[in-house]
Amino acid sequence: MLVDSAPDLAVIAEAGTGAQAVRLARHLRPDVVLMDIRMPIMDGLEAMRIIAADPGTAATRVLVVTTFDQDEHVFAALRGGASGFVLKDTRPEDLLAAIRIVAAGDALLTPSVTRRLIAEFAQRPQRPVRGEELTRLTEREREVLVQVAAGLSNSEIARRLFVGVTTVKTHVSRLLTKLGARDRAQLVVAAYESGVAVPGAGPLAPGSDHS
Repeated sequence: MLVDSAPDLAVIAEAGTGAQAVRLARHLRPDVVLMDIRMPIMDGLEAMRIIAADPGTAATRVLVVTTFDQDEHVFAALRGGASGFVLKDTRPEDLLAAIRIVAAGDALLTPSVTRRLIAEFAQRPQRPVRGEELTRLTEREREVLVQVAAGLSNSEIARRLFVGVTTVKTHVSRLLTKLGARDRAQLVVAAYESGVAVPGAGPLAPGSDHS
């Protein structure tokens, strides 16, 4: 009812299980799948992995509905292809906005989720370093990656780095390609796993040393 109340959005199918979600996604190829992690028969994690890996549904974005504090599989969801998260107590207007953002391919994690992601990475004693991938990044791309990891939008990054929004979009696009990331949500994971972004450091100002 909520989604259909928006003039620019429409529900084309509903699924009661992860397996059904996969079948419907393959058949209908929706722009966005709103996925619960905890589903019967096949859980949301496995369903989104299949959707992300299938060439036929590669363009479909998955927006995860989560309680976060109780869902220990959030990181697996990011790596499995989730484009972002909305909390189950999200206000109706914010849920609609999140669907639009994910559909546009410019997914951003909510500030509360981003803070918890950073806190989780801060508690992890070891992080795999993506050495080969990182060597392909330019200095400016590394700077943009740090800003993305902090949850900043393209316009916010542009203001902080004193460049145009189009330039930021170009850098983000190159980062997605070079790091093999599906979208901005996975760039956040890549930034912290590689050590390019440091938990607690916040977004860096232009010219800051983040090596």
